[in-house]
Amino acid sequence: MKHSLPSPISDIPFDKVAAYAATYRSGKTNLHATATLEELRASFGGVLPEQGQPAEQIIDDLIRAAEPGLVGNTQSGFYAWVMGSSHPAGVAADWLTSIWGQNCGIYQCSPAGSTAEEAACNWVLDLLDLPRQSSVGLTIGATMAGFIGLAAARDEVLRRAGHDIAEDGLQSAPHVTIFISDDTHASNLAALRYLGFGNRNIARIATDDQGCMLTDDLAEQMNQTQGPKIIVGTAGHINTGAFEDFHTMADLSEEHDAWLHIDGAFGLWARSSSTRHALADGVERADSWSTDGHKWLHIPFDAGFAIVKDRAAHRRAMDITASYLPDPPGDGRNATHFNPELSRRARGFTAWATLRAFGKQGVRDLIDNHCHCAELLAQSLADEPGITIHNDVVLNQLILSFDLGRGDEDADQMTQRMEQALNADGSHFFRIAKWQERCVLRVSILSLKTKPHHVLELSEKMKRLWREIRG
Repeated sequence: MKHSLPSPISDIPFDKVAAYAATYRSGKTNLHATATLEELRASFGGVLPEQGQPAEQIIDDLIRAAEPGLVGNTQSGFYAWVMGSSHPAGVAADWLTSIWGQNCGIYQCSPAGSTAEEAACNWVLDLLDLPRQSSVGLTIGATMAGFIGLAAARDEVLRRAGHDIAEDGLQSAPHVTIFISDDTHASNLAALRYLGFGNRNIARIATDDQGCMLTDDLAEQMNQTQGPKIIVGTAGHINTGAFEDFHTMADLSEEHDAWLHIDGAFGLWARSSSTRHALADGVERADSWSTDGHKWLHIPFDAGFAIVKDRAAHRRAMDITASYLPDPPGDGRNATHFNPELSRRARGFTAWATLRAFGKQGVRDLIDNHCHCAELLAQSLADEPGITIHNDVVLNQLILSFDLGRGDEDADQMTQRMEQALNADGSHFFRIAKWQERCVLRVSILSLKTKPHHVLELSEKMKRLWREIRG
């Protein structure tokens, strides 16, 4: 019987991929996926070949199949979501990560990967100016980072109530109440559900017109609640970019012996800004924080940071131990102490490379530039009849609506028409959302390439299209 073996390493077309990478970002002009689902299934699907195919053919086929279904989130005209562009230095390090093929679950599997991760996590604490004794888990994204922080919160508040979750599980645990904004991000609710909390565990707190908790309502509900408590706050609302009153939340947390967790998926990086640092004042008083590295830091996917002030609580919630999983030498790092993964990518290499590429000043400049661009766009649109900016532009987010003055339903339709018009030529990518019962156009300014002249050009395009629709 004839056997078909995989191509030898010498036949893998690394040079072809490198050449393609050098031209892809400058060459992609249409920011939208142009292929339909049926077309993509036809390109990727079919019967798996009986025999292995040459690597060069596979790479050619992959590029041909994928390109029509790619979205241009690495381009300056991408404003649809808060998604990073993947810094080129991080991309190169990501290639090396795949070439080296390290499993970074424990130190002995990859001393280099573990130590690079340790260095990157220490740099993140420094950039965010958070307590340096905190432990950091480098995980897949903000949802999993939130899960890790809230797992530490769950176990610790139950421990304070005399319940050992490692021994007794959740079945006989005291009732835990989670106080969370009525406008919290869906990922927080998902993480709580994964941790065994249902709707009866959640106390919804009313919000202001920027989506932030009303601390009077938080205080009142906490005063009326007995038992273990967890507060979930937000640094950088997904629509408005707003920040909560962290000092009041921390005071209430201390008063009630509660755990304060902060969802800072992108807004936490304001701590690194020279112009926006004050927005997150008091956030350092929390017990845990979750943030994304592949959002504002542009570390290639995936990169989330779960930061916990109490290292022992973090490790109790996450640690994976077995006789064949030895502790690291000295005070070295086992990722299994801080993440729920044993087999895992060596994420530390890309995080290390991207942070080195920026440096502290580069991170400051990046965040300040995007916030300045948001201000510029808001200022240039402020006087245009029929365009309403619904948020205080404090960070990099705007939410807009377009209204002819014929009622809310008509305004929603006009906003949808503007989304379609802005996306029509493929040079920009926007998405709409619901905000306080209104249809709004979200503008997230985050691309590595976006500069002030891009948003001024965008403003002129918006005004021109809106005048055409209005006329």
